[in-house]
Amino acid sequence: MLLALNKPYGVLSQFTPEPGSRWRTLAEFRLPADVYPLGRLDADSEGLLLLSDEPGLNDRLLDPRHAHAREYWVQVERVPDDAALARLMKVVKLGTHRTLPCLVRRLEPAPELPPRKPPIRFRKNVPDCWLALELTEGKNRQVRRMTAAIGHPTLRLMRIRIGGLTLSSLALAVGQWRELMAAERAAVLA
Repeated sequence: MLLALNKPYGVLSQFTPEPGSRWRTLAEFRLPADVYPLGRLDADSEGLLLLSDEPGLNDRLLDPRHAHAREYWVQVERVPDDAALARLMKVVKLGTHRTLPCLVRRLEPAPELPPRKPPIRFRKNVPDCWLALELTEGKNRQVRRMTAAIGHPTLRLMRIRIGGLTLSSLALAVGQWRELMAAERAAVLA
C-alpha cells in the first residue's frame, strides 16, 4: 500500500510524540496500521509525504544513488540574485556534507498556496521570494541549510513533488490523505 498525505505545518513525520514536544504526530490522521513514512518532512515543513507498508520502497525512493527527484517550493527572505542561485545549483557545503548538484529556479509569479497556520513572520521592509528546488538527496533540514548558506533564510517550505507525482494532481486538502491509484503509484516510482 502506498499513501499520500498533504502534511500540515506543526506535524512530526512520526507516530509517537517526542517527550515534552509541542508538535503533533501522524497518529491523529487515522492512517492504516503498519504504514510508515517514506522519508521525512520536519514539523515546520509542509506538503507531500508518502507512507507505505512495503519494505524496500524507502531505499528506492530516498537513496541518492537512485537519483529520485523531489521538488520543494521554498519562500526565502530577500530576493536571491543569479549568483546566489548558481551557488545553490552547485555543491553547497553543509558542515562535513557536500550536497549533490540540484536544479533551482525562481517561482514568478509567487505560487498561490493556502495560508499557513500560524502564518510566517511578515517584515514590511524585507521582501521575500519563492524558489523551486529539485533535489535527489535529503539530508536533515537540507533545503533550510542550503538557503541559509547563501544568505536567504527559509520562511516557508513545502514539498510539492516526488518523482512524477505532484501535490496539485492529488487534490488533497491540508491534512487529507488517500491511497494512490496505479497510475499515481507509477508516477512516484518512475
